[in-house]
Order: sequence, then structure tokens, then C-alpha cells
Amino acid sequence: MDRGFAPAKINLALHVTGRRADGYHDLDSLVVFAGAGDQLTVLPATTLSLSVTGPFAEGVPAGEDNLVLRAARALARARQVEKGATIRLAKMLPHAAGIGSASADAAAAIRLLASFWGVEPLAPDDPEVLALGSDVPACLMAPRPLRMRGRGEAIEPLPPLPACGLVLVNPGVPVPTAAVFAALGPAAGDPLPPLPEAPDAEGLAAWIGQTRNDLQPPAETLAPPVTEALALLRRQPGVLAATMSGSGGTCVGITRDIGTARRAARALQIARQGWWVAPAPLLAA
Repeated sequence: MDRGFAPAKINLALHVTGRRADGYHDLDSLVVFAGAGDQLTVLPATTLSLSVTGPFAEGVPAGEDNLVLRAARALARARQVEKGATIRLAKMLPHAAGIGSASADAAAAIRLLASFWGVEPLAPDDPEVLALGSDVPACLMAPRPLRMRGRGEAIEPLPPLPACGLVLVNPGVPVPTAAVFAALGPAAGDPLPPLPEAPDAEGLAAWIGQTRNDLQPPAETLAPPVTEALALLRRQPGVLAATMSGSGGTCVGITRDIGTARRAARALQIARQGWWVAPAPLLAA
């Protein structure tokens, strides 16, 4: 049995810089990965199959529509693999939550199965990878921090970021990505400001304060609990900055270290017992 980890993908900033002729939006985003995620295991088999368990398994398809199976079949097709595998996915992350859990699962499946089958994984710029979704190329490069532009195909690896803590908060309201982009309307904003060289946690938080997530206003309109989650995060001692990740509704607080993140998460877990709250380290490299 081989095991893999699919870390949550976090957008610490997300500027929408325009709309493309193909209907997609051009983005400019700082992407990092958290030490919280889904778990995958694979076992030998003659055919490909998938089972889904875990606290967020409900509503996740286990058939051919699942990105894990689609990624597995894309890898097998590209590398002419005739073997199968039994894939078990433990969903520890909420879905429709702006943290790329399905894309992270697909990327983890590609890495895990490539090792399991003894073949080269698909590259982030492989057309088969982008066909799986705009976030999958970035997730294939986890856990390195990235600047992601275009619709996700233009990826620039960044130097390591400080080993700070993260507090992930999801109020339990699904925020479909398509609905958020539909509510966004025309958008042509400025790109991200330059990232400071070798920032500490405070410097990273200050930089986040100069940026925005252009998907946050429509997400807050569609899911008002996102506004509440951000307000509660910002009131926690030790939270240096807070923002919404991706298209929402997971919000992220930045802390100096994982100990501070755990204390803030515990306070939020007590205050909002129906919410998903998870402390995690930022995976710096």
C-alpha cells in the first residue's frame, strides 16, 4: 500500500486582471500550501477504482466524474500503463471551499500513481493536466509557494516563505466557483505588487494587507457567513492578517507560528462549533 498527501491550496492574494477570449478570467495569485489535506492510498488491482471516505465524503462522486479517476486515467493513457489500482481517498477537507481540494487530490493521485506504476508523472504544463482544471498544474508543484497567472497555466516557483501558522476557517456554506465568477462581472485590475525579499511572518502579513482577493466581494454576497468568518479571524490574538482563499468560502488567518494558530483555532472552534476550523503550518518549501 502506497500513501499520498493532498495539501490544501491557499490563495493568499488573488487579483483578477482581465477576461480572456475563451471566457476564462486572467488571474494573478500568490499560492501556498497548508499542512492540512486529504489522504490517498493505492493498492494493486487489475482495474482502476475509487472509494471515498472521511468526514467530507458526502457529495463527492466516486465514479468517472471524480477528478482523481480522471487524473489516473490521463496518466495511464499518457504513459501507456495497462495496470490498475484501487484508490482510496479520505476527504478531510471541505469541498466547494476555495482551497482546491479536488485539484489537490488529482495532483496527488498523479504523483502517487506515477511512483506506484514506475512511470514519469505528468508535467504541470502538460495539456492533459490543464484539461483537469485550472488549479491542477499548481497543485502538482506542491508544497512550493507559487505565483500563478493566466487561468492557472503560467506558474512561477517562488523562494521559501516564512514557516508561519495558518488558521483555516470554513463556515459550512458551499460557494460554487462558477457562481462567484458569474457574479464578478467585467474585471480588469492591476497585478500583484512585488513580494518582499525573504519576508518574515509580519512582512508577509503586511504584504497581504496591500493586496486583495477580487472574488471575495461576490463570495460574501452569495455567502454572508464569509464576512463573519473574516471578522472573527481578525479579532483573534496573534492573527496578523486574514483573507479569503480562492473563490471561498474558506478564510485564512496568518500567525507567527503554529502554536499561535492552534490557540486561535481553538477559540474559534468553541465560538462556532458547527464550522470547520483547522490550524496548520504553512508549507514553506
